[in-house]
Amino acid sequence: MTLKIPVNAALIWQLTKRDFSERFAGSVLGSTWAMIWPLVSLFIYIVIFGRIMGGRLPGNSALYAYGVYAASGLIPWVAFSTTVARSSSLFVDKRNIISKINISLPSLLLYVNLSETITFLISMVLFFIFLFFGKSHIGREVLLLPYIYYLQQLFAFGIGLLAATLNVFIRDLKEVVGIVLQLWFWFTPIVYVQDILPEIVKKVIVFNPANVLIESYHRIFIFQKAISIESLIVMTLLTHGLVFFSYFTFRRLQKDLRDFL
Repeated sequence: MTLKIPVNAALIWQLTKRDFSERFAGSVLGSTWAMIWPLVSLFIYIVIFGRIMGGRLPGNSALYAYGVYAASGLIPWVAFSTTVARSSSLFVDKRNIISKINISLPSLLLYVNLSETITFLISMVLFFIFLFFGKSHIGREVLLLPYIYYLQQLFAFGIGLLAATLNVFIRDLKEVVGIVLQLWFWFTPIVYVQDILPEIVKKVIVFNPANVLIESYHRIFIFQKAISIESLIVMTLLTHGLVFFSYFTFRRLQKDLRDFL
């Protein structure tokens, strides 16, 4: 029998607000930390990596070029990886809510996505302020930024939904996701340039979906090159296919999933 449960938008928003309040509960500065942490991270990416540690970007002599390169990759990666990691155990973590409220389980992942999006936007605003005062040039490719982020987080939603579903039956999956994300980070040119890789790795890395996204951010903020539309089209098809597969898997296991919870 098919279970059709409406999305509770009010609950999703309440969970998002609670996520922020619980994150900084008991601290003197409260939600102000939501601004401080992105600012500290940006300082580490740009000043520590780019200036104090002397990181340099090949072919670019600008003082903060490497810092901008690292920041433009790390900011979206943190949003993506944190969304996947948190979503992977969400059904188990929120089983008390699930048992009391009639809610669409996939919609629960939306509050994680929304929460990480707010953090991403705060980081991006601070990043744009730095670029403005640093007189960095940003071309018209920046207009594709919202769509790239949409793809990124939809991709994270698809992975998260599949992992959250399977994690109910295989509880070790949460730890496996964490390991995979660590390996995935180093297999994606986020804090290093692709040119330093061996030729055989360069041929393999083109099949890394995260590389398509991170390279797009790098092209917008540091290289000022046209984004590969062909790659985005492939990524769009892959992402929506993944979401369809994840939702199909969830629907097939939905009844047993609620029983296991």
